[in-house]
Amino acid sequence: MKIGLAQINTIVGDLAGNADKLLTAYQKLVAEGAELVISPELSIAGYPPRDLLFKSRFVDDNIIRLQELAAATGDVPLLVGYVAHNTTGQGRRFYNAAAWCEGGEVRHTVRKCLLPTYDVFDEDRYFEPADRAGIVEWRGQRIGVTICEDVWNHPAVPTRRHYQVDPVTELAEAGVDIVLNLSASPWHSGKRLLREKLLGEAAKKCGCPLVYCNLVGGNDELIFDGHSKVMAADGSLFTGLTGFAEELKLVDLSGDQPSVPERYLQEKMADIHDALVLGLRDYAHKSGFRKALIGLSGGIDSAVVAALAAEAFGPENVIGISLPSSISSQHSKDDARILAENLGITFETLPIAGIVEAASDALAPLFAGTDMGVAEENIQARARGLLLMAVSNKFGALLLTTGNKSEVAVGYCTLYGDMAGGLAVISDLPKMQVYALARWINRERELIPVNTIDKPPSAELRPDQKDEDSLPPYPVLDEILRLYVEESQSRQEIVSAGFDEEVVRDIIRKVDLNEYKRKQAAPGLKTTPLAFGVGRRIPIVQKYVS
Repeated sequence: MKIGLAQINTIVGDLAGNADKLLTAYQKLVAEGAELVISPELSIAGYPPRDLLFKSRFVDDNIIRLQELAAATGDVPLLVGYVAHNTTGQGRRFYNAAAWCEGGEVRHTVRKCLLPTYDVFDEDRYFEPADRAGIVEWRGQRIGVTICEDVWNHPAVPTRRHYQVDPVTELAEAGVDIVLNLSASPWHSGKRLLREKLLGEAAKKCGCPLVYCNLVGGNDELIFDGHSKVMAADGSLFTGLTGFAEELKLVDLSGDQPSVPERYLQEKMADIHDALVLGLRDYAHKSGFRKALIGLSGGIDSAVVAALAAEAFGPENVIGISLPSSISSQHSKDDARILAENLGITFETLPIAGIVEAASDALAPLFAGTDMGVAEENIQARARGLLLMAVSNKFGALLLTTGNKSEVAVGYCTLYGDMAGGLAVISDLPKMQVYALARWINRERELIPVNTIDKPPSAELRPDQKDEDSLPPYPVLDEILRLYVEESQSRQEIVSAGFDEEVVRDIIRKVDLNEYKRKQAAPGLKTTPLAFGVGRRIPIVQKYVS
């Protein structure tokens, strides 16, 4: 059988645009000889549609687009994801469904069995689960149709939710000839190998090929990586599709094993880079922005964000602004300028000393008799935020914040200052990974000044300030944060892993105290298994001590 995989980039709610993209992909793959075409999960609605589903016309409109799409099909079936009504009068109002479109109509409908409700997923809020796996009889073959999570209830990968049914086991017992999976599986670092293990075990259990078509593109904080694949009946990888880019691929299951694209197998840092560029580009372009704006401090974080922006927008569409204060070092100002020259982006300088002085003079009567401290230091950050937002408003450029996960976790950032902006590009990237990404960006030539990478990190809000004045060394901090935030380990467990108890206690206190800041932060692109976003819902006001 020749199967066409339509690994496409959809936009949530763009029902007409998504349907047009599906039709174009279908027609191209049919022209290449496809006997069956498969697309990603909820590809008409876009994923995740969330509360758009509750709008009075949304589901009906997505069904209209499905019917128009089905009417354009011929003898070659198109398997497409959409939202179906639940007309039983019981349970949730909708189904996460797949339509088998053939000969101008919808011939079969399959509904998703397993509804993820953990991390970034909340499908149980909207959908009613099917009670059995879907099988379509077609041209003498029994085809198992699954939707994303349906293949995750498997011993290969422990799931974070116990399900009452196992679609893979049902399909194996039913004796299917092939398993198809429509997916919208968000990416995080390392997930491609996890999926290969899972899907390979599912194919082996069913004793037949498994075709997995995943969504690609950025929608809000989520990045979908594609990496669609076909697993052979013995569980091995038959072929894969490019990561982080749209691709239409015809796969002949009875032919020779095709080659795997280089971008499918690339290294970890290349994946992180491509994911962030894709997430940034899609967030901006799908929201209507064509220009990016960054405050360039001369530090590592703003340098990495600027390099990503130059690739996502094109250097001609990126504005970098240096905002030196009276205590900014000459090397930081020089590093910011050299970075902009290396990247080919627009560079401007807006000194903030006068604004800081004016604000300090205005506050002097109220602050009289108090010691200088963080409040005075943060006037600098807020002056920068003021000017950057003014430039953003004036020129319609998306202001990108530059804080990394390590800083955001412990509150080493200023509300209405360096946190001001529309997208937090590296807010899920720990500090040591920021350095690793900078070195990867420089792998062929120096784009980020070496001095920026080599010098000790500093917020430069007071003379001779270093991050390690307030924080432990970043390798230590990053591992403590990983254990506490991503692994949900207690203070005692982290100390038992070999970390100093007072340091651990201080870091945990800082993480817990700064939840209110993170709730006011710009959305950030997810790169780790657990980001500070919709997947982590810690109350701001709470008294539990780990």
